[in-house]
Amino acid sequence: MSAYTKEPHAFPPEYLTKLKKQILASRYFTVNTLNRDFVGTRGFSVVFRRESIARVEQEFPYFKPYLDRALRPDCNAFYMNPLMLAQGSRVDPHIDRSLSGYCVTLNPPVSVSVLYVEVPPAMRGGRLVLQRGRKQLGRITPAQNTLVTFHGDLMHSVERVDSEGSRLSLVCEQYFLNEEELAEIPVYKVETRALGYRSP
Repeated sequence: MSAYTKEPHAFPPEYLTKLKKQILASRYFTVNTLNRDFVGTRGFSVVFRRESIARVEQEFPYFKPYLDRALRPDCNAFYMNPLMLAQGSRVDPHIDRSLSGYCVTLNPPVSVSVLYVEVPPAMRGGRLVLQRGRKQLGRITPAQNTLVTFHGDLMHSVERVDSEGSRLSLVCEQYFLNEEELAEIPVYKVETRALGYRSP
C-alpha cells in the first residue's frame, strides 16, 4: 500500500476561493500555536471529537465540504488546522501527535489529510517530504486543489519556501483512540493566539 495518495481537482474551484477568503478573514487566524517545528507559519487549530463534527460545521461552515470529503469513518478524534507558509517559512521533520498535549500516551494519527488551498505560481521550495526512518517515501510538490493523504506515523517536513507569495493548506490529523484516551480529548476546542479569545 502506498504511503500516500493524491487527489487532484478535489473540489470546485469556487470552493477554494471561498475557503481561502474565510480562513484569512477568521478572527482566529494569526501566528500559529503549533510547536517550534513550524517556523514562520500562521494559522489556528480546531480540536474535536466525532460527536462534535456538526458543531465544527456550524462554527466554520466553510470547512464542511472538506470534512465531508476528508474525514475517515473509523476515526473518533481530530486535529484540524489551516496552515500558511510565506517566503522563509518551513516545517522541520516531525511525526504528528498534536493531541498529545491532552493525552501524552497516544499513538500517532491513523492518517493526515492535506488540502492545498493556495499555491503561488512558480513556487520555489515548499515541498512536502515524507519518510520512514532514513528512507524517503515521497517528495510532493504542492498543487492547488489537490488533496494529499498520508500515513500518520510517517516523519514529514515542508521545505523552506524560497519564493514570494503564500502557501495555504488545510490539514487534519485523524486519530482512533480508546475510551480512556478519548476521555482526555476536548469535545471541541479552538486553539489560537488571537488576543482576547477564550475557548469554551
